[in-house]
Amino acid sequence: MEGTPDQGAGAAVTAEGLGVKGSRGWAFREVALTAEPGALIAVEGPSGSGRTCLLLTLTGRMRPAAGQGSVGGFRVPQQMARIRRISALAHVPGVSELDPVLTVAEHLRERALLQRRFGDAARGLLRPRRERAAASRAAIDAAVQAAGLDLETLPKGPRTAVRDLERLEALRLSVALALISRPRLLAVDDTDLKLSDTERDEAWALLRGLAASGTTVLAVCSQAPEDAVVVSTRPVEADAEERAETHGPDNKDEPENEPESEDEDKNKDEEGAADALAETGRA
Repeated sequence: MEGTPDQGAGAAVTAEGLGVKGSRGWAFREVALTAEPGALIAVEGPSGSGRTCLLLTLTGRMRPAAGQGSVGGFRVPQQMARIRRISALAHVPGVSELDPVLTVAEHLRERALLQRRFGDAARGLLRPRRERAAASRAAIDAAVQAAGLDLETLPKGPRTAVRDLERLEALRLSVALALISRPRLLAVDDTDLKLSDTERDEAWALLRGLAASGTTVLAVCSQAPEDAVVVSTRPVEADAEERAETHGPDNKDEPENEPESEDEDKNKDEEGAADALAETGRA
């Protein structure tokens, strides 16, 4: 059926003339993109060029001011809540962050519980508790393996606190948490931030492998790999000059408007609330 998400397939992503505008002008504008299911999409640009805003827009969490697009057959901006339900965020500062005092195991258990409570189909809640717990453990194991996170090599194993993780390990944990919901579109912010050349290669190898397995991957970066579908958010020169003259330099890559929070489908209010809770809770 057209417009119905296919759980086992990545999401095709398109955009035409897409733009987000806030109180200080355009965060980005005139973005065009065409990517097949299972593509590795790199959002390339300098800090402050609206990269995170584009990531949030294409995952249904920020409404654009101009243009249109589609994710997995769902329309932007008309079906943003449905796009939220087929996408997941990994490491998006201010939106989906790791709690430094929680352990790796605690993060994984909490995300699995959120998925059981808010993400699984209603019929899944009717299964016996033991069966649901086994399914959660299996989902965690699969996600951890797909993210390449070796729990036994961590300083204290699964009981290692996030604050004691290396940057690449934290990135892998964020990806694992996002994969628990088996998204069709996985979005990762600041992919190459504070990584050495070797670590950067490992991070892209991870995302490339996820894309090869069928999940569409959308990754924000300062420099895209050659094999990625590249979309740039570099601001229009006139807009950049106007912002600089009016407000001074903008060194932050933060959303200029609030993430999408209202479900446009009136009969889906409760599901939209569940989505919001699952995504804005501790990641």
